[in-house]
Amino acid sequence: MRDNRPVTQQEHDFADDATLMSTTDHEGYITYANEAFNEVSGFSPQDLLGQPHNIVRHPDMPREAFADMWTTLKQGEPWTALVKNRRSNGDHYWVRANAVPIIRDGVNEGYMSVRTKPSRREIEQFEPLYLAMSRRQASGRRLYKGVLLRTGPGILLDMFKVLSVRGRIRLNVGLLWLALMAGLFLFGGDPAQTAATASLASALSAILCLALERQLARPLELLRRRALDVATGNNRNVMNLDRVDEIGMTMRTISQLGLMFRWLVDDVSEQAVAVRTAVNSIARGNQDLDVRTEQASASIESTASAMEEMIATVQNNAETAEQANVLSGAASRAAERGGEAMAQIVATMQDISTDSRRIMDIIGIIDEIAFQTNFLALNAAVEAARAGAQGRGFAVVASEVRALAQRSAASAQEIKTLIEASATKIEAGSRMVDEAGQVIDRIVAQAQQVSSLIAEISTATREQSEGIGQIGQVVTHMDHLTQQNASLVKRSAAASADLDWQAGQLVEAVRVFR
Repeated sequence: MRDNRPVTQQEHDFADDATLMSTTDHEGYITYANEAFNEVSGFSPQDLLGQPHNIVRHPDMPREAFADMWTTLKQGEPWTALVKNRRSNGDHYWVRANAVPIIRDGVNEGYMSVRTKPSRREIEQFEPLYLAMSRRQASGRRLYKGVLLRTGPGILLDMFKVLSVRGRIRLNVGLLWLALMAGLFLFGGDPAQTAATASLASALSAILCLALERQLARPLELLRRRALDVATGNNRNVMNLDRVDEIGMTMRTISQLGLMFRWLVDDVSEQAVAVRTAVNSIARGNQDLDVRTEQASASIESTASAMEEMIATVQNNAETAEQANVLSGAASRAAERGGEAMAQIVATMQDISTDSRRIMDIIGIIDEIAFQTNFLALNAAVEAARAGAQGRGFAVVASEVRALAQRSAASAQEIKTLIEASATKIEAGSRMVDEAGQVIDRIVAQAQQVSSLIAEISTATREQSEGIGQIGQVVTHMDHLTQQNASLVKRSAAASADLDWQAGQLVEAVRVFR
């Protein structure tokens, strides 16, 4: 016998209307336990299923009680008595156990036990008895099919607790026959007449016994068998007696109870199977949704990470565009200043060209003066020659003046040549400077356009950065919501799994009665 320890001897109380139910296979291993049994025993379903039922046995329970229980159950009969069970933490609780075999087509498939809370008076009656039986001190007491009986000569006082209806009829008819026989032999006259009367009384007593057995014992035995079939689930057919007295109506009631029981079990079984199918579908849907939610969460997390990187890139681009905008503005202003300087150079070159033309004009005047001077010198030389000796000195002066005039004309011609070359170069330079000024003007215009475009890009980038920032916030919010949804889906999946397990337990519970 299994000895479950330690024990605390602390009693655990539970609700008065609680019903603790469990089933075992034919070897006593637990196949089902309802929630009330799990809660009161303190064991989880995983701790109970597949374990021997004596896992809840308390060491204070005597061996004789369970020996009587198994003897009764193996005879195919129900057993009921008070039992002290042990909880998982060592505490104990008292129940009135109602055990019955589960029989299908005449084959014992296991046992079912339904327990209720006993009264305090019953506990006070059985607790010292069980303690005495455990200590081998309960002389004169024993359990028989859960009923407490005396032993030895005292069994006669408890005879009517175990005597069958047929035995009661025979006992009472036999006592009546003995009384008649005693009266006849004590008060009878003629021995022959007494013997004839005794024979008649004996025959009538036998007929009365047979009639009572036929009218009472046999129907009650049939009623007992029918009630036992309903209790054990061995027979689901309707059985009727062709009578409407108390026995006949009781048979009808038991048959009706069996029909109601069959209808309830069949209907609940179908509903339980349908519920389990639906729960399985929901559980599979939740599993698929959980997988997809996890994938969506991972995708959103990746998107959020990419958005963060994009935000950083866009912000960097915005800063770069802002810097480019500043540099473009500076370049545009520098180009404008260069254009202004180039315009001043063009104006200066134009002034130089004008001055060069004026110098050419002045050189032309000098050239004309040199020509006239040379002409005058020639005239002076002619006149000096005419004057002879008086004009010889004047001729020398005229010759020098002519030489100076010729050199002045040659120098003026050289200057004119140089000025003309310079003027040509100045004109070419002026054209080039003018063209450079036009190019710089176009550069300035383009620089202004580039600066305007960069300013627009900077503004657009800033707005894009703000928009992407808002998108990032939305994605982060979506990620948070997706994580919450994933958590809800997980809880829903866990609830569906639990509901599936409960539906399975319901199917198993109903299967006990089918």
